[in-house]
Amino acid sequence: MLGTTTTAHQRRVAFRDAMAGDRILQLPGAFNALSAMLVAEQGFDGVYVSGAVLSAELGLPDVGLTSATEVAARSATIARATDLPTLVDADTGWGGPANVARTVRSLEDAGVSGCHLEDQVDPKRCGHLSGKALVSTEDMCTRIRAAVRGRTDDAFVLCARTDARAVEGLDAAITRARAYVDAGADMVFAEALTGEDEYGAFRDAVTVPLLANMTEFGRSPLLPAATLEKLGVDVVIYPVALLRLAMGAAEAGLAEIRRTGTQSGVVDRMQTRSRLYELLGYDEYAAFDARLAGYQEEDPA
Repeated sequence: MLGTTTTAHQRRVAFRDAMAGDRILQLPGAFNALSAMLVAEQGFDGVYVSGAVLSAELGLPDVGLTSATEVAARSATIARATDLPTLVDADTGWGGPANVARTVRSLEDAGVSGCHLEDQVDPKRCGHLSGKALVSTEDMCTRIRAAVRGRTDDAFVLCARTDARAVEGLDAAITRARAYVDAGADMVFAEALTGEDEYGAFRDAVTVPLLANMTEFGRSPLLPAATLEKLGVDVVIYPVALLRLAMGAAEAGLAEIRRTGTQSGVVDRMQTRSRLYELLGYDEYAAFDARLAGYQEEDPA
């Protein structure tokens, strides 16, 4: 009831401990607190907050138009909904070193367990689009060092994302990743890799946990978690899957209503009222406060 029962620090420590284990962690992207609750109920290891999803939710393309304040606010809503660790896409950190440090501090205050920063120029582009441009390796290392200095909880996970594979090639991406680890990154996110061999090359090259992005319609093949685990990947994110599933169903349902003038033909595809009440924990609230009892209508659907 009322969301998380653990502290932010406890969730961060749990995230680090889990990453040090021998199995891959699966983190679907949540677009709001309710979807995060569903992620937790389904037994996943954590929740991811995607910059692309947050941009889309605001009706914007993923080209760096969101602000640090918007991301921190939505992340706080999602992080406090469950006991799972929450990893957040912090884009380029929204400015210079002081901005990056403040971004990390704001995400710590939001209660999330970690974030990733990328080596694109600001404003950035979606990692699976063409036309990306990178800052120098040294400038990215400055971002990471600023994030480390801005962190007040050493358990907060700082992940370095490199988009160099699609811009400079695999070898350059690996060289950058090594430098980012030396600068203080706790984890490496290699974006837009094109095959199993490339994940293996990254695994051989870096000693910190490795994150894979299994986004749909991108440059990377959709590898099963078991395959990624065998390749040595520690964390896999599914950043936009939940939003795409929801929007696909919503689009089809609206088309049906527009065509027929009624939703009766799609009711069987909807989450029922009783299922929503179950997910939200209505009974727990009623048990806590008797005045809330009796919420259920005659038709529980």
